[in-house]
Amino acid sequence: MIERKMERRGLGRGLSALMADINVETPTESTSRRADMTLPVEKIIPNPNQPRREFAPEGLADLAASIRQKGVIQPLIVRPIDGTDTYEIVAGERRWRASQMAQLHDLPVVVRDFDDTEVLEVAIIENIQRADLNPIEEAMGFRQLMDRFGHTQEKLAEGLSKSRSHIANLLRLLNLPADVQEMLRDGPLSAGHARSLVTCEDASALARQVVEKGLSVRETEKLVKGTAERAAKPRLGKPSDKDADTRALEADLSAHLKMTVQIDHLAGGESGVLSIRYNTLEDLDNLCRVLSATRA
Repeated sequence: MIERKMERRGLGRGLSALMADINVETPTESTSRRADMTLPVEKIIPNPNQPRREFAPEGLADLAASIRQKGVIQPLIVRPIDGTDTYEIVAGERRWRASQMAQLHDLPVVVRDFDDTEVLEVAIIENIQRADLNPIEEAMGFRQLMDRFGHTQEKLAEGLSKSRSHIANLLRLLNLPADVQEMLRDGPLSAGHARSLVTCEDASALARQVVEKGLSVRETEKLVKGTAERAAKPRLGKPSDKDADTRALEADLSAHLKMTVQIDHLAGGESGVLSIRYNTLEDLDNLCRVLSATRA
């Protein structure tokens, strides 16, 4: 096998063109892509850089049973390996594995001459479009597309037929501590629970409480709000030593942003800290839009 050098250029065909090549929704007789040819199973090899490493045995067994009855309806997408008579899977490794379990000898394929960069992007997109991904896996797929290929949230929302808020909310989950992400990945926490914990200083401890007590999403939101209010009480009781101009500026900014703004100016200097408190993720989105507009 001849190794292909990873190209670092931008995609020539773009996200939408790739999406047209990997319609991974459940195919019908009218929408299923016609295969270019069939290949022996032994002539097809998996992509060593496939982002998805885990294939649930139960899901593979169910797919294999379906393939025994109906065959492979949606062809695999493959690319030729230079200097050999074998082909590398671009999209469809799960179907390839299940077909071997079903003891098929030949598989329908669509041949595409993708380079390494395009293969990686297609593999990530195919994984994102799968219905059995947990929220962390989906968020990591979005992050890979943004970091590796420079796609914006708006570009992904358009190309993947998902709302921008869906993508933004999932990406925020990657800010959670590793142990909380693990709870979300394994199932004790739902995405709704996790979103409530994103802004918490001690998300790990609160997540353990949520799991141990079996709290609902609404109860989790109340827990987070109560914890934040208790943490803020000691500061609220202290007399303010701020001058009238600083308090007036705080009031003006709070009224303009519709969020609580606090200015802590260091005495005797020109520096300080400006903090903005938001109550919902929608508030945070609005703040980001205001700051983006100001920067533009």
